[in-house]
Amino acid sequence: MDIAIIGLPQSGKSTVFNALTAGHSTTTGAGGAGPMHVGVVKVVDPRLAVLTEIYSPRKTIQAEIQFWDLPPGDRESQNQLLGGRQRNLLQGADAMLLVVRAFVDPGVPDPSGSVDPARDLRSMLAELTLADLETLERAEGRLADGLKKAKPAERPAMVPQLEAVRKVKLAIELGTPIRQQILPHSEAAALFDFQFLTSKPVIVAFNTGESGPTPKLASLGLEPDVTAGLGEVDLSAKLEEDLALMTQEEATEFREALGLDEPAIERVKSVCYATAGLVSFLTVGEDEVRAWPVPDGILAQDAAGTIHSDFSKGFIRAEVIRYEDLVRCGSVAQGRKEGVLRSEGKTYPVKDGDVINFLINV
Repeated sequence: MDIAIIGLPQSGKSTVFNALTAGHSTTTGAGGAGPMHVGVVKVVDPRLAVLTEIYSPRKTIQAEIQFWDLPPGDRESQNQLLGGRQRNLLQGADAMLLVVRAFVDPGVPDPSGSVDPARDLRSMLAELTLADLETLERAEGRLADGLKKAKPAERPAMVPQLEAVRKVKLAIELGTPIRQQILPHSEAAALFDFQFLTSKPVIVAFNTGESGPTPKLASLGLEPDVTAGLGEVDLSAKLEEDLALMTQEEATEFREALGLDEPAIERVKSVCYATAGLVSFLTVGEDEVRAWPVPDGILAQDAAGTIHSDFSKGFIRAEVIRYEDLVRCGSVAQGRKEGVLRSEGKTYPVKDGDVINFLINV
């Protein structure tokens, strides 16, 4: 999963990035004047350690989250969040982490003159909405013009996409982001290539001080339809950045002295998965034991495609056993004998903790 970190100036978004990635990142060209930094974080699934004990595979592969620290904006006003380059990058992300400033530091003045999490969050969400509206307006004009010029035989295939664009545009204008809209599969498919920003999961990260009150979405006084479906997490990015650069022993001792719980990255990973609606199915064998993050309820045939696109095309059936049953039985063969290994078809909705072997026609 690729998660883009964005925030208004002086929100501490790069500090959040450093805290989450422990200062380990690579730099990639993103066009324009500034680079984009990318850091990879393992999503450690304790079930893999147990399965590794059973199978002794050559390798154990945890799921990963890639965090992106986007380059600076390219608009004239430094209070603006998104320029054209940022929009293009965000379209390729699976989700967005919006860093909202909630700390007071006279040495780092807020460009708006005061610290106001509600104002800043509303501003960022509004920019995402505006970006989608501009995309929709251009798409509507292009599709309508193309429909006029098309031959009569071509028009029936073009109409559904234009109607989907107009429907979604109207709903956004009435205040409903795409992630809150219920679209039939045909309409969602017609809009997929646009990669609208308000269709993506959003996690709000309140960047707090080391002490003082911690804001919550419910306490900001925003309308329920503005905050519906948003994930939220809080962290003191500067403190977490410092801790991330310590040895594990030093960081643990420091956390205990401050009365802190688990590292912020663990809470962020959990919230990201929950907000994006992700679960993990597992594969096992002598070669590797691996966790595969997928949308909750994804159909077995589509889940097979996450391993390799050919697996989806050649899908025959899925052999499924629950993680708990596999651990109790000690092997898939024993699970088959006890009747807890099931044969499922292409429309089976995959669940978290399913251990699956896909049978494929190659």
